[in-house]
Amino acid sequence: TEAITGIDLVEWQLRVAAGEPLPARQDDLSIRGHAFEARLYAEDVPAGFLPATGRLAHLAFAAGVRADTGVRTGDVISPWYDPMIAKIITHGPTRAVALAKLRRALEETQVAGTVTNLSFLGALSRHTGFAAGQVDTGLIDRDLAQLIAPTVSEAEDLAMVATAVLTAAQLPDDPLAGFTLWSPLRHSLGLQRGEEVIAANLAMTSAGSAMVEIAGQRVAATRSGRAWSGFGGKAPADHRGAGHSRFCPRANGQFPPDRSAGPHQCRGRGGGCHAGAHARPCPPGRGGGRPTGDLGRSAGGS
Repeated sequence: TEAITGIDLVEWQLRVAAGEPLPARQDDLSIRGHAFEARLYAEDVPAGFLPATGRLAHLAFAAGVRADTGVRTGDVISPWYDPMIAKIITHGPTRAVALAKLRRALEETQVAGTVTNLSFLGALSRHTGFAAGQVDTGLIDRDLAQLIAPTVSEAEDLAMVATAVLTAAQLPDDPLAGFTLWSPLRHSLGLQRGEEVIAANLAMTSAGSAMVEIAGQRVAATRSGRAWSGFGGKAPADHRGAGHSRFCPRANGQFPPDRSAGPHQCRGRGGGCHAGAHARPCPPGRGGGRPTGDLGRSAGGS
């Protein structure tokens, strides 16, 4: 209200409480543009929006954004008061502009030390129906699963696929594995994620170093022991809670994995079963041969 009217309502309240008359009448007010207010709470959304507690180890807001807050880094969110951390407010000439500012503001908000609804607010600001103004009181309940689903950034997704390629290649622990004196040894793999088929190429560029090419993007990786790193940092197995990835290699990509083998198993001529980024041998009778790879997510197969 203050953003679209230019009125400091708290100042008005104080003046009225002091016995002063209202400084303007309703007809004197006008509305300019559109504004959003996102209420950042210490609460566990997947658990039913339960209030949370904890000490704020870090709290920072986006530059140029109004953040009304009564706490700061080091303060404690206790069970004795409202767990609201801040109201993040953006304003723009149109609803679309104001919403875009809100998305950026939420992306740049940093809070640590307690569970919050920050991710939920970000998902709501990106919701297609909400962006189109299709809002009703049942929106959150209706699309809650979508709004609390973990997200994976493009860089993390690329790291996930690169990890699948390197894992499916089943390179031995020898640091010189795959290295040649002439042109790099290249290996083509076919990965499947849900209905999507991903073509990838793996080249050993030096001892313990590899280059993975996926959809025209090249990702460099290095190996220390059995762990691969690179692609902007190590690719964690859980990818920030994005759900476990399932890699069930296929021989030459000629047949799909047998889904009846369980969430982290495969059958047929594939070369191994992998849960997350950690490879393990297939059970007897469910593996063998050199894989080209099959990648999928156990969370909804997306």
